Amino acid sequence: MNFNKFKFGIDFTDTFESLQKSGKAYIITAILMVVIMAVTCGIVFFAVVKGSEEVLVPNVVGKELTKALEELQVKELYPKIQLRYSNNPDEKGLILDQNPPAGTIIKASRRVNLIVSRGVIIDKVEDYTNQKFDDVKVHLQTLFTGTRAMITLQDPPFYVSNIAEAGTILEQNPPADTIIIDPIKLELVVSKGPEFEKTKVPPLTGLSVNDTLLQISRSKVIFDFTTKIADITELPGTIVSQEKEAGSWADVNGRVNAVLAIPEKQTGDMVYGIFSETLPKYPYALQLQLDVQTYDGERYNLVTLNHPGGNLTIPYYLQKNSILILSIENSRDVMRKTIQ
Repeated sequence: MNFNKFKFGIDFTDTFESLQKSGKAYIITAILMVVIMAVTCGIVFFAVVKGSEEVLVPNVVGKELTKALEELQVKELYPKIQLRYSNNPDEKGLILDQNPPAGTIIKASRRVNLIVSRGVIIDKVEDYTNQKFDDVKVHLQTLFTGTRAMITLQDPPFYVSNIAEAGTILEQNPPADTIIIDPIKLELVVSKGPEFEKTKVPPLTGLSVNDTLLQISRSKVIFDFTTKIADITELPGTIVSQEKEAGSWADVNGRVNAVLAIPEKQTGDMVYGIFSETLPKYPYALQLQLDVQTYDGERYNLVTLNHPGGNLTIPYYLQKNSILILSIENSRDVMRKTIQ
């Protein structure tokens, strides 16, 4: 009897030999796969270690952007573009600088930084008529910050009497739309306001210091304040006289004397006084702002008014050791005085 077979007819000897043959095939296949993977990893490793081919960076400074890109593409280098204004309108679209510089040896596929000119900030003269001179001055200073100024102002400009608001630009040379090739000096004719414009004198007599400050902030008349010791009929801390009668006509920015009565002896922390300063004479009234900084650091506005310069006087009633801070429109100059 053959014990290698069941009654169902299965031959276990043949089956075992077949499994042995299949196992050898699996082992050989696994070994081949390991070898292939090892070879692949080695190729990748050496490719990474070796890196990209080294190339010489070309010189593209002064060339048009399209030409520079073509030369970089040939070297398999990639551009990183940054735009910048320049002083020469002919440089628009040209390469101003590159990094790495020409002649540097680097690996292919590296980035090369290119500075490309976007031309000058403005290429023609704008129309500045009917704008304020101070606004145009600030605009041009801001426009050319960090670059060569292609437009400079003749300062001071030529001032004329005109019905236009003081400080308004009436004419300009060169005219609007003039092409800018080289730096130019812009000559302006500016209004200093009507020559014989009149205004009414406001009433100050009898007013307190605070009410007086409110009136002079609204008035086109310039008051020159002085002080006197209050007599028995006068209330300390009030305006007791003014040179021109309230409601009468005076020249715009014309001067009117006024007198502030103060106590014979000022006691306590609060004192009356006159802030006084001699300013340059302006061609037209500029905005002045007088602020107060208290001893504990608080700051607030005392009065804001338009003033043509020269003698400036402003009455006050403030705490001792307060600091008065005067600032002038479109000027960095700041004047400080401490109240004693």
